[in-house]
Amino acid sequence: MSAKVFENKHIISMRDMNKEDLLYLIDTAEAIEKGKIKPDMKGKIAALLFFEPSTRTCFSFESAIKRMGGEALLMKGTGSTSVQKGESFSDTLKTIERYSDIMVIRSGVEGSARFASEIVDIPIVNAGDGANQHPTQALLDLYSIRKTQGSLENLKIGLVGDLRFGRTVHSLAQSLTGFHPEFFFISPPHLAMPSHIKSGLAREGIKFTELKNVEEVVPELDIMYVTRIQRERFADQEEYEKLKGSYIIDLETIKGAKAGMKILHPLPRVDEIATAVDSSPHAYYFDQAENGVYMRQAILSILTGVVK
Repeated sequence: MSAKVFENKHIISMRDMNKEDLLYLIDTAEAIEKGKIKPDMKGKIAALLFFEPSTRTCFSFESAIKRMGGEALLMKGTGSTSVQKGESFSDTLKTIERYSDIMVIRSGVEGSARFASEIVDIPIVNAGDGANQHPTQALLDLYSIRKTQGSLENLKIGLVGDLRFGRTVHSLAQSLTGFHPEFFFISPPHLAMPSHIKSGLAREGIKFTELKNVEEVVPELDIMYVTRIQRERFADQEEYEKLKGSYIIDLETIKGAKAGMKILHPLPRVDEIATAVDSSPHAYYFDQAENGVYMRQAILSILTGVVK
């Protein structure tokens, strides 16, 4: 692990971090997993504010802080808080700032984490803001990819499913630009990767191809990153019903895959990966979820200055 002071006070967007930052976080997560460093966060408190439902992200942050000897204050939803009395988001944040050393926020409102970082003086971690960004997921994805492929350089990566609303694929695509990937964007036309993501990749000289059929590119892929069709992002539920089940990855789908190809998924899955795939050597999504603990240990310990 390279020794450096992480200059970012917050983790809001993958666009805020350069290649050196990403590798430092990945190296730190690896060192923590291997026991080479053991951050001591005794006396540190992380406020976990989850205004939107979460299982893996919430639990992995809570697990991460507690494994390092720290404590977590957990708020799920607003049902039992003063928000129900009319308290503003700003006042809620300013109050909780007084009780904690770092704040992790998930919200359905795009830009909420950026807003929080501008009004409080403790580190803010974006745990997902609407259909915008999910940087800590992208970081654990990068760690997972490097663990399985040995490198992040020059990989062929297929992003499958809901690329329009899937904040995880937005963050991942942006984070990989410094590593010379080739992307295959596989989705229904209505759920295509947003134009601003594609134009950003084009400016960086990143090659990408848009297509509908996943089978035709499976033999080329090093990583297949699958996402669910997100019911909660659709204003028109009839449109969701038309598009759900657009892609179902089963053993037949991946029969021509490279031996080292791995399937990633941010979870939860619905029906987009058949359970029969779980026993395949290509399946990596549950290991990927475990990697989230190590990456979030790295994030919490670095942003609070415990690891430098």
